[in-house]
Amino acid sequence: MRDTVLGALQRLGKALMGAVAVMPVAAILMGIGYWLDPEGWGANNIAAAILIKAGGAVLDNLGWIFAIAIAFGLAKDNNGAAALSGFIGYGTVKLLIGPDTVAGYRGIDLDALEGQAAIDWAAQGWAAVNDKNVLFGILVGILAAWVYNRFHTTKLPDFLAFFSGRRLVPILTAVFSIVLAGVLYLLWPLLYQLLFNFGQAVQGLGAIGAGLYAFINRLLIPTGLHHAVNSIFWFDVIGINDIGNFLGGGQTIAAAAAATDAATCPGVWDGSTCTVVGEVGRYQAGFFPVMMFGLPAAALAMFLRADSKRKKVVGSLMLAGALASFFTGVTEPLEFSFMFVAPLLYVVHAVLTGLSVAIAAAFNWTAGFGFSAGFVDMVLSAQNPLANQWWMLLVQGLVFAAIYFVVFYYLIGWLNLKTPGRGDDVEGEATAQLSSDSNYTDAARSIITGLGGESNIDSVDYCATRLRVAIKDHTQVKEGTIKQAGVAGVIRPSQKSVQVIVGPQVQFVYDEVANQLRTSSASLHGEQEV
Repeated sequence: MRDTVLGALQRLGKALMGAVAVMPVAAILMGIGYWLDPEGWGANNIAAAILIKAGGAVLDNLGWIFAIAIAFGLAKDNNGAAALSGFIGYGTVKLLIGPDTVAGYRGIDLDALEGQAAIDWAAQGWAAVNDKNVLFGILVGILAAWVYNRFHTTKLPDFLAFFSGRRLVPILTAVFSIVLAGVLYLLWPLLYQLLFNFGQAVQGLGAIGAGLYAFINRLLIPTGLHHAVNSIFWFDVIGINDIGNFLGGGQTIAAAAAATDAATCPGVWDGSTCTVVGEVGRYQAGFFPVMMFGLPAAALAMFLRADSKRKKVVGSLMLAGALASFFTGVTEPLEFSFMFVAPLLYVVHAVLTGLSVAIAAAFNWTAGFGFSAGFVDMVLSAQNPLANQWWMLLVQGLVFAAIYFVVFYYLIGWLNLKTPGRGDDVEGEATAQLSSDSNYTDAARSIITGLGGESNIDSVDYCATRLRVAIKDHTQVKEGTIKQAGVAGVIRPSQKSVQVIVGPQVQFVYDEVANQLRTSSASLHGEQEV
């Protein structure tokens, strides 16, 4: 039971990454637009207006994007019919219980509502049923994927044979979506209130709430479930939508100016005023000091503590991981280098991350990202009108670099922790990290062999930085052999699941693994993610 639930959550987390992967597009387009016109936000520069509006094409349609990406990602063979079904399902639900439709069912003239009647209508949350509703996107995506997995091989009588198999899936999804819309019509007002109140409670914790979120975020990295938690705070699931509101910039400020209550406020409502500057971005900003400065400083400490004869190898691993963390915010190659060999350090890292996010939130220093908290995203967000004293995050980063270095260097020596390059040679310890110059053929061969060979692999897919493998016999897995491929680490969440932490080169490793398995006629399904 535990393996089933954990496996389902991990698959959902992986599928969520398909939607999250489009966020950098919005960040880049809107970031450049705000740089071109930092005062008018597109009003004074037509190129800036085009870029900001183009980025909005992503932000304003996140519900559709999540429905399509999750349906595609959870489908057994990642077929386009599942993605099409997600699109149809979302459109069906959105139109059947959108605000205008519901008002029509009830004979309500929305333009004529005023006073308590308008308040009562707003409290039911029908206005939140729109193109950006991520929660609906997730529900529809799961539904469409289930329909695909259950019915994509269904055969109909000869006179209906044209609609058999995958062609049947969008049709059935539309039917089941009518049922889902009916359920949501009954439950949505209550669910909306629960989610809205929970979101308000989290935001009411202020900096402490932001710090707790960041602490949990890091602790969940080993399981791969952090993507699911991130969606609660970064997207419009419970009304927080930190990334979407931050990237929206001027649009968010305009919405705040027009807000009349907590439900219409995209930031923090104090009873009469909606504040967004210094508030929106609090669940992102504090990650910059850790990813750009803290973890690279920890890498330096681990390098200096490595045994002399192994410093050259460890140095190359730490340098590659530190550069990835600083520039792009990809931290897993560094984190997995000490996560299991020195778990105490990882807990300290999680605590320091929570502290960093809490400090940035307490001082209202904000910056945002579309991918992760690295140098590239900081530059892109610097001219966003919601970026508030973002340069103080650099100052905070220097302080956290010193803290990370001292804490890591001291604890490694004091407790004699076996971080990379210390103590006895570890079986299967990587002698080099995978890079753009790596021989992926040899790496894929080592990974397949370490997983027990082609016959022991049920399926392979991948997410942002890791291969996710379903296996038949856990006793045949040899972690040492897998690590010889130059991967950052290996996680075994259950007896039927193995995650190989590759890093930024994961797509190329997956492609080669898939190619070798395909030529061996192994069972394979994959997902295109970045």
